[in-house]
Amino acid sequence: MRLSLFIFIDALGWEVLAERKFLEKELPYRRKLKSVFGYSSACVPSILSGKKPQEHGHWSFYFKNEENSPFRHFKWMQYLPFANRGRVRHQLSRFVKKSLGWTGYFELYNMPFEHLDKFDYCEKQDIFADGGMNKGEHIFDHLKSESISYHVSDWHDDEQENLAFLKRDLSEKSPRFAFLYMAAMDALLHQVGKASDQVDTKLAWYEEQLTELFAHANSLYGDVDIFICSDHGMATVSESVDLMREVEQLPFVFGEDYLAAYDSTMARFWFKNPKAEVAISKQLSKNAHGRILSEHELAELGCQFEGGQYGDMVFLLEAGKIICPSHMGTKPITGMHGYHPDHPDSDAVLLSSKFPMTEPLGITDLNALMKHEVAAA
Repeated sequence: MRLSLFIFIDALGWEVLAERKFLEKELPYRRKLKSVFGYSSACVPSILSGKKPQEHGHWSFYFKNEENSPFRHFKWMQYLPFANRGRVRHQLSRFVKKSLGWTGYFELYNMPFEHLDKFDYCEKQDIFADGGMNKGEHIFDHLKSESISYHVSDWHDDEQENLAFLKRDLSEKSPRFAFLYMAAMDALLHQVGKASDQVDTKLAWYEEQLTELFAHANSLYGDVDIFICSDHGMATVSESVDLMREVEQLPFVFGEDYLAAYDSTMARFWFKNPKAEVAISKQLSKNAHGRILSEHELAELGCQFEGGQYGDMVFLLEAGKIICPSHMGTKPITGMHGYHPDHPDSDAVLLSSKFPMTEPLGITDLNALMKHEVAAA
C-alpha cells in the first residue's frame, strides 16, 4: 500500500531555511517555489486549487460591499466599552462568526466598527471542507470525486492534536493521501523574525516530531512518499509606516469620498469622489516606502478582480516595511509577509523524499503534484 504524505508548514520560506539544517537525509530534494501575491488567505487556496487569486476568488480578507454587507447588523459594536481591546475584539469575532454561520477562519482584527457595514469577508467557508473554495474545486473535492481515501487536518486544532489525529487515521483508516496542517511557525516568525534562535528550536521540534511520524507511516505502508511545502516566507521588519495618517490628513472623508482597507503590507482603495482619487494617488506617489501597482501588474500577478472587488487601487510597501497602525493591528511586529512575490523573502519551499516528477515552480503547481501522486498510486 502506498501513502502520499503532504505536510504544510505555514511560512517555512526558502530564506528561512537558508543556512539551516532540516531533514536533509529524509527529504533530499529541495526547491524554492514562487508564492502568489497576498497573504495566507490567498496562498493556501492557491496551493489547494492550483489557481491564482483572481481565479479562486480568495485574496485579502476584507473587500467592499456597501450594498449587501453581512456586517450591516453589527455597527452597534462600536458603542461597546473596551471594544477596541484585542481580547474583546477576539470574543466579538467569535460572536459574529457564530451569528453568521460561517465556518472559515474569521477575525475582526482592527477593522473600524463604524465602517464595518461597508465591507464583506472572503473566507466564509472552511477552505479545507467540501466545496470550500469561493470559485472552483480544490484537491479534496478532486479526491472525493475520484473516490480516493484521504486525511486532512482540522485547522482549528493545534499541531500536537493534528499529529495525533493523523497517526490515528493512518493506523485505523489507511488513507492513500494525507495533508498535515502545521501553522505555528507563522506566528513564531511574526513574533521573533527569521534570524531568531527560537526558529532553530522550532525546526528541531518539527524534525523530531516528523521523523517519528515518518517511522510510524513506514511501519504501516509499503511505500511512503513525503512532501513538505509552505505558502510563503517571512521578511524581517525594519520600519513602520503610518500610511493611515498620511491619507487621513487630506481633506476627504472615509466612507463618503473613499474607502480603504489597510492591510499589513498594502493599502487598497475604492473611490467615490474623483478628486479624492487624484489627491490620494498623488500623495501615495510621493511615498518612498512603496508604490502603486498598475492594473497590468496586478493582472500579471493574478490579482485583478472583476469590478474592483478588492480595490480600485493597490499601494504596496517595500519588503521589510509594514503599515502600522493598520486594519490588521496597532503594534509593530518583527516579521511579516505579503510583499511582492519576486522578493526572495516571499519564496516558499518544497522538500521531498523523491524527485517531484511534475517539477513545480510555484505554489500554484502543488495541486498538480498532489493529483499526480495519487494517480500514480
